[in-house]
Amino acid sequence: MKLFHAVALAVLIAGPASAASDTAQTALTPSESWTDLRGDITGDAEIADGGGVFNVDAPYRADDAATVPIHITQTDPSTDIKSLKVVIDENPAPLAAEFTYGPAMAPLDMELRVRVNQYSNVRVIADTGSGLLMTGRFVKASGGCSAPASKNPELALASMGQMRLRPFDQPQMSTPRREAQIMIRHPNYSGLQRDQITQLFIPAHFIDRIEVFQGDDMLWTMEGGISVSENPVFRFQYTDNGATDLRVRATDTEGNVFEHTLPKDAQG
Repeated sequence: MKLFHAVALAVLIAGPASAASDTAQTALTPSESWTDLRGDITGDAEIADGGGVFNVDAPYRADDAATVPIHITQTDPSTDIKSLKVVIDENPAPLAAEFTYGPAMAPLDMELRVRVNQYSNVRVIADTGSGLLMTGRFVKASGGCSAPASKNPELALASMGQMRLRPFDQPQMSTPRREAQIMIRHPNYSGLQRDQITQLFIPAHFIDRIEVFQGDDMLWTMEGGISVSENPVFRFQYTDNGATDLRVRATDTEGNVFEHTLPKDAQG
């Protein structure tokens, strides 16, 4: 009995310490892969620490490697973030997405979901027009790019291109700031997944470009690859220009074009 109590006490003592270490070790770590990739991603450009301008939040241990949330929030609104790249060092296609932003997106607050194939740094590199800034997080996840799709291919293709917009209530502010979430139905096949019946690889087929407008004003565009999750979801804040709708246009690698006009106040 004394031994049992001793073990139980040790578990109680060790448990919080272990959890604390999990949450503490989230910053970018040294990476040989990044050393090899950097020239292809940013060329010879110098990259400064972006920690004073924006934050990147991601789980240290991902619950689902195929849908890892990456939340980017700008902490210094005086810096103009014109575009950014999301890079996952150890993924088969490390450059997950490239975003370009219109003025209404400032200050930036955006979340997307990505696949992480093995323990990896997830980097966000922002272009301010006067230089590059980078920060990110180390994420423990594996198998995200080869994880089975949530639906069988026939069902996934049948709903492909459907879109929903979910608005979120915002507290009263001095500016007409809104928050919305856009979900696009698409299997975003990575080329590394197997058909669960035939066990053959499913060919890569994914959304490669998204454009989001409010009225005629561009909010943001994205050029993406296989590292963006199945059924892509994007949550973001923007300054309302008075238009009643958000207009979304997406294309995929098979030449499909999906266009929808989504009322800003639609619930779905």
